Amino acid sequence: MEQWIQQIIEQFGYLGVMFLIFIENVFPPIPSELILIFGGFFTTTTTLNPVWMILAATVGALLGAVVLYGVGLLFDRERLESLVARYGKRLYLKVDDVRMADRWFDRFGPKLVFFGRFIPVVRSLISIPAGMSNMPFLKFFTLTTLGTLIWNTVLIYIGVYVGENWKVWLGYIETYSHAMYVVLGLVIVAFVVWIARQISKRRATR
Repeated sequence: MEQWIQQIIEQFGYLGVMFLIFIENVFPPIPSELILIFGGFFTTTTTLNPVWMILAATVGALLGAVVLYGVGLLFDRERLESLVARYGKRLYLKVDDVRMADRWFDRFGPKLVFFGRFIPVVRSLISIPAGMSNMPFLKFFTLTTLGTLIWNTVLIYIGVYVGENWKVWLGYIETYSHAMYVVLGLVIVAFVVWIARQISKRRATR
């Protein structure tokens, strides 16, 4: 995949980076770290400009984020409530659970949308619950743009400044990503345990 990504950037420049980052947002397993750091390095060996590279990457990320936000809108709270009301008993879920989750996202969602741009996988998938909770589009777009600009700027300029040592720094960023995966995994486990306890309590009260 690394060679393919480099070939796309070398052949198509800004458009290649925009395309790759768009795909990375829709299909998270594609590493944005590689795209951005190599994109920054590539500007040091060509006439391409880092600022335009940042803008291209940001446009690609925003297009991907908007697509996933739209997916979230298709499964908004009202539709989820309808599904839970119909099938939720099998999973010990209630309509109130959906409403509680929606209130929780209304409270913490803006922070998650912004800071989520710095976390692997989350940076893409966070757009879906933002759409599902009907977060105002302008608010979502603004927070996503700010977080994305910071992430893209840092990684692209790492590629610019380290030059031919970009692969070494890619290793550092990958270590950061792996650490974030561990943290994310722990959060998911904690959430699953909490759900399991809630289900157990409901079974006990039946």
